[in-house]
Amino acid sequence: MATEPQDVKRIDLADEAALREWARKFDATPEQLHEAVAAVGDHPDDVEMHLKGSRSSSNSERVARQG
Repeated sequence: MATEPQDVKRIDLADEAALREWARKFDATPEQLHEAVAAVGDHPDDVEMHLKGSRSSSNSERVARQG
């Protein structure tokens, strides 16, 4: 069972386990999360809206290619 990130109000890019969990939650790669946080900050709602606006609703193929 996956655990929720410790501080659900912020995305901590330094925490590898939390980064993987956020990436899974948003169907994004860790690199996409880094780019989104750099663009809009570490608030999950802002990051989610940024990711949705910057790509199609499905990103599974790109995530799968990233491994």
